[in-house]
Amino acid sequence: MNQLIRKSVEAMSGYVPGEQPKGEDIIKLNTNENPWICSPEVRDILNEIDVVELAKYPDPLCIEVRKAIAEKHDVGLANTFAGNGSDEILALCLRAFCEKDGTVGYFDPSYSLYPVLAQIEELATKPVALDEKYEWNMPSNYSASIFFLTNPNAPTSMLFPKKKIEAFIKKFPGVVVIDEAYVDFAKESCMEFATKYENVIVARTLSKSYALAGIRFGYCVGSAPLIAALHKIKDSYNVSRLTQELARVALLDEDTMKAITSAVKGTRALITDELIALGFTVYPSETNFIWAKPPSPGAKKIFDELRNRSIYVRWFDGPRTKDCLRITVGTNEQMMTLIENLEEILGK
Repeated sequence: MNQLIRKSVEAMSGYVPGEQPKGEDIIKLNTNENPWICSPEVRDILNEIDVVELAKYPDPLCIEVRKAIAEKHDVGLANTFAGNGSDEILALCLRAFCEKDGTVGYFDPSYSLYPVLAQIEELATKPVALDEKYEWNMPSNYSASIFFLTNPNAPTSMLFPKKKIEAFIKKFPGVVVIDEAYVDFAKESCMEFATKYENVIVARTLSKSYALAGIRFGYCVGSAPLIAALHKIKDSYNVSRLTQELARVALLDEDTMKAITSAVKGTRALITDELIALGFTVYPSETNFIWAKPPSPGAKKIFDELRNRSIYVRWFDGPRTKDCLRITVGTNEQMMTLIENLEEILGK
């Protein structure tokens, strides 16, 4: 063991993101990126960049983009926090709200970054297993310092009942972080709970519905004391000057975001029907991806064969996930190419 590295870091495996293959002929449906074009307002800003301004540090408090967040959700500025992607916010929540002997809760299966973040902080984990339908029943007297509740859930793509979430919030003694990375593709949001309850943080990202994964911007809304705690421990200039401005104009352009999500949902419905016709079991999706159990020869073999054909989807090697594939909703053309290749693989 390397004596220069923390023992806990040496022992951990770390988070493994989806592959980022290069090439013009690749169909990339493995990291839930959005294939549609972002707001024209964003493109205008990029064309007007004053490189002189890039020599200056950005606003450490991200005031202007936080004003846009506050306006969007009808909350006070003190209820908003801006981050370098929502992943930074998740990590900061552990540092701000968990003592050294604290515990971290989350669903299994869910976002695989949560246990990694807990390992980094040397915190114990208390996962709650979803049932075979990917629904949840919280154990009696369950407690933890913090609970990451992904809604809609990833990778299972399903939306949990809002009333059930609120009932859990009322009983839970710690902080509930509702990770709404995919909520713009869903029927409803839990954003109202962010200011209704003192122990709730609702996190969002511009990576999915705003088609801006490359700028790394996320934000959260919560009670003023929780938000103030996050500001105490963040990096000095955690969001770049350019990202702040791009995020601000994107947030103000609701029309483009809604057009993008509408297009995704239309393609999602189309591809769901096509997969079912091929014998897949498709779970109800409220995200920009589909969680589906394929017929024989099974998820891993189909994943490998698609990869050999330069079509990338996501397969998770775990006991709760190994029988399914996560398929990002791409363009109609990409999805029909996927279906054509699946037909060949399955001999349809």
